[in-house]
Amino acid sequence: MATPPVPSYTLLPGAPESPVLLHVPHSARGIPAEARRGIVLDDGALERELDHITDAHTAELAERAAALAAVRPWRFVNRLSRLVVDPERFPDEREEMTAVGMGAVYTRTTHRAELRPADADPEPLLARYFRPYARAMAEAVADRLAATGRAVVIDVHSYPSEPLPYELHGDGLRPPVCLGTDAFHTPPELAEAARTAFAVFGETGLDSPFAGTYVPLEFHGTDARVGALMVEIRRDVYMAEPGGPAGPGLDRLATALAALVDTA
Repeated sequence: MATPPVPSYTLLPGAPESPVLLHVPHSARGIPAEARRGIVLDDGALERELDHITDAHTAELAERAAALAAVRPWRFVNRLSRLVVDPERFPDEREEMTAVGMGAVYTRTTHRAELRPADADPEPLLARYFRPYARAMAEAVADRLAATGRAVVIDVHSYPSEPLPYELHGDGLRPPVCLGTDAFHTPPELAEAARTAFAVFGETGLDSPFAGTYVPLEFHGTDARVGALMVEIRRDVYMAEPGGPAGPGLDRLATALAALVDTA
């Protein structure tokens, strides 16, 4: 009998009464052999690309924040690199990043070089990784709704201090902490709670250089019980760029993120 494929994500339980789900989609560097075969970069170039594209240490940040929170949040963590699939992209024509070859399955790198052939068929990767991830994330949100009557998805990301060529809006402000919002799913009090929690880092920006936040498609724009906020941390706040070790800023960020979790 064939062995079922191992999920590319992990759902880490929190307190039964917590509505908060810390979502960490871009922290990992793992690439399965089947996905690696479709990438044209040699091993050295691939490692450099992973340094640029990975939101390094964000899974550890979420773990530390969960341990510090008064009510432990749930955590949904991607265990594979976004170079396999990017679970936060729209899988269709709605995705603006398709213009630079970075839709749900990337064909270009952060520096707009070839990652996969432009005519590569994305379907095998979408079927194997993207759709199961999306279903599991939707189930996790539905579980919080059933248990607590609401769900709050806090997306944990990071971004480079200097814009990379792939960025469509890289000429905007690059504050220490950027909050991505959604007009339907981000209530003003959630954004304000985040501003307060991260005030120790100075200016907290809104939707620049990255905007929006992740909500599973079956709830997107239809279920106001699902709140959502993206937290984008400028990497020089807590780590050596690109792809280097974390510094003392990670502890301060964990304390701030825990404060946001407790307020949410």
